[in-house]
Amino acid sequence: MWCRKLKDLACGAGPHDNIFRSEKMSLAQMYLQPEASYETIAALGELGCVQFRDLNEGVSAVQRKFVNEVRRCDELERKIRYATNELAKDGLKVVDLIDDFPPAPKPKEIAELESLLEKTETEIMELAANNVSLQTNHLELSEMIQVLERTEQFFSEQESTNFDLNKRGTHRDPEQADGRLGFVAGVIRRERQYAFERMLWRISRGNVLVRRTDMEAPVKDPRTGDMVLKSIFVVFFQGDQLQSRIRKVCQGFHATMYPCPSAHQDRVDMIKSVHVRIEDLKVIISQTEDHRTCVLKAIMKQLPNWSAMVKKMKAIYHTLNMFNVDFGSKCLIGECWVPKKELEEVEALLADTSATLGSTVPTIFNVLDTQKDPPTYFRTNKFTYGFQVLIDAYGIAKYREVNPGLYTCISFPFLFAVMFGDMGHGCIVFILGLWMVLDEKRLCKKRAGEIWKILFGGRYIIMLMGIFAIYTGFIYNDCFSKSFNIFGTHWRMQYNRTTVLTNPTLQLNPATDTRGTYPMGIDPIWQSASNKIIFLNTYKMKLSIIFGVLHMVFGVCLSVENFVYFKKYAYIPLQFVPQVLFLLLLFGYMVFMMFYKWVQYSPHYEHFADSPGCAPSVLIMFIDMILMKNEVPTPGCMPTMFPVQRELETILFVVAIICIPWILLGMPLWIMCKRKYQAKHHVERNHMDVIMETIEIKGKEVIINEVNETHKHEQHDEEEEEPMSEIWIHQAIHTVEYILSTISHTASYLRLWALSLAHAELSEVLWTMVLSEGLQMKGYVGIIGVFIIFAIWVFFTIAIMVMMEGLSAFLHTLRLHWVEFMSKFYVGTGYEFQPFSFNALLTADEDD
Repeated sequence: MWCRKLKDLACGAGPHDNIFRSEKMSLAQMYLQPEASYETIAALGELGCVQFRDLNEGVSAVQRKFVNEVRRCDELERKIRYATNELAKDGLKVVDLIDDFPPAPKPKEIAELESLLEKTETEIMELAANNVSLQTNHLELSEMIQVLERTEQFFSEQESTNFDLNKRGTHRDPEQADGRLGFVAGVIRRERQYAFERMLWRISRGNVLVRRTDMEAPVKDPRTGDMVLKSIFVVFFQGDQLQSRIRKVCQGFHATMYPCPSAHQDRVDMIKSVHVRIEDLKVIISQTEDHRTCVLKAIMKQLPNWSAMVKKMKAIYHTLNMFNVDFGSKCLIGECWVPKKELEEVEALLADTSATLGSTVPTIFNVLDTQKDPPTYFRTNKFTYGFQVLIDAYGIAKYREVNPGLYTCISFPFLFAVMFGDMGHGCIVFILGLWMVLDEKRLCKKRAGEIWKILFGGRYIIMLMGIFAIYTGFIYNDCFSKSFNIFGTHWRMQYNRTTVLTNPTLQLNPATDTRGTYPMGIDPIWQSASNKIIFLNTYKMKLSIIFGVLHMVFGVCLSVENFVYFKKYAYIPLQFVPQVLFLLLLFGYMVFMMFYKWVQYSPHYEHFADSPGCAPSVLIMFIDMILMKNEVPTPGCMPTMFPVQRELETILFVVAIICIPWILLGMPLWIMCKRKYQAKHHVERNHMDVIMETIEIKGKEVIINEVNETHKHEQHDEEEEEPMSEIWIHQAIHTVEYILSTISHTASYLRLWALSLAHAELSEVLWTMVLSEGLQMKGYVGIIGVFIIFAIWVFFTIAIMVMMEGLSAFLHTLRLHWVEFMSKFYVGTGYEFQPFSFNALLTADEDD
């Protein structure tokens, strides 16, 4: 499915997207005739909506029916890889086929394809061998010229005369030495030179003279293509026996020996003749390379088609190996998962394929009843695909389980924006996402690695995160750490100009210096307040707790959807009710106190007990509620927010404590009672099963419906019941985990406050310490300084504030969804629907 989605995203999915629950799946049985099996599977591969089950799991790959055909495909793939590598050696790149893939070859076309690839491989191998041979000859001639030219310095005039008179140069056959002086010249790899000289010293007992010089430029090895450093050497010796030993050492060290006349004029004449041979060889090499390039270019156009055809053919035979073969080899029996919406389309395709092939026996397609868990298949479009990938990374949803990906489309960018709330930075993220969305047709064909693939797949997530960040930045009134005065401040200054200028810190009384509530967001005057951080601290911390409790309560409520759908009605009173009560009676009550405190305590108060100075700390009151402790109030203030608060808190706390044994004991006791009831009626149920499976006709004949034995065994097998001891242990673990996680998860949502505050402070530090310093510069130096400092500020803004802080907020948001939200209702133990699809197969290979 994951590859098929890529095609759906490029074109857009259909109007009947189903993302709340996975698609309904059907297990179907298929009977194929051997002569029509290949074309039928090929047609299903083009359709791409059928996932086959492997009915031969216990059979090794070499024992399956179509193993020889798979090996033929492997051999064809090897030939294609060889041709591709030869193209790469010449710097030619095979053009990728993205949209128009050729159909799978028909059985009668396979032999023709094999012959064509065999001919192609043979031709390329011959051209490669000829090229290596010509390049080797050219290298040897080039080395010979360097040996002839560079060894001139090793011979003096008297030595040359002596060698010339005695005919002892290596360019002649060995003769009777009579103890006179001779030499051997050649080329050896530079890293072997030291060991080579030591070996010569040992075999000659120091009776040789070795002279060498390094070749200036490295040479290319024709066989491997590696650049090799070599040295030219001349070994002077005396005697034929020593000459034979020296030649063997040269052969052992893979040194190349070249003839080198001792006479100066002979060396000059040989250099001229070798130059002529090199020029002739260059002409031949050029013609050979031109012919090789023409051949490879012709092959390059066909390689994508051949590769796609072979991959399709191999996939077909791999699929056929999943089928069972009856004893008479008259048909192939297979099972597959098909979405219910595509059942009619698959049946029509099978009928059309059988009619086209003229098969005497049509393909039989039956829908089976099964107790096996079907695969999970969500129909996504290019918008929901990225969010679904985030959920699937945690775990594939169980079949027909509530999919959190639907709600993640809004909750994920919103929680991200709570931490990343800045209009300026949000605009940058939004522009990036909008660019990828508007230019997606061109960008989807871009090959830029795994990181780009992930980034582009989440383009709608990035765009939404930018939009929500702009919104929360507007609420925070924060744009690059600065505020906008859109609605005008609602604080009135009661001091005169002199007082304001002469006093660095002044206090405003909210009872007399305000003009009502600010229309939306934060009043811009807080930008210059000395207690700005304290105010925003309290504001964002309480918002994070409120959002966290609402998010977790919603997650717990979603579990009811699963219980109702799977008909586990007992889980609602025994698990959902105590869980949601425990969460609401404690942390829901804390959220209520936050709202009540905002309403109750106001600067415009009638009684002193309702003044902001008497407002208690919600956190302290919550701790007192848990500890059942009464705090001593400030003189003139009330110890509680409302009259019956202590009594109400006691009741809520006691009920919350009762929920713990409720969660622990409810389900195990229910299972025990249910099993006792089932055991009581076990004999009667077995008797009824026998009656339903057996049909008596005329009191004597018994006809049993013919079904597949394997499927029948799977259908009637019942899972072994879990022992009660393990159920008690699992329920205890679940209870402890839920109770403790409720506390820790609520505290975990404080990361919304922490990251938001850190982002705002870091943005302000970046503005104050970088850009504001440049804006204070004057003159011509100031113009240049502002330009440079602004570039530095932009770089750090994008690198640190957008990329690093954005990635941090993204990961924290992902954790809040995976752990704090999804753990309340999501099981995630399913497996993904991966249909047999040629487009998915070839698209995956393109991406790899």
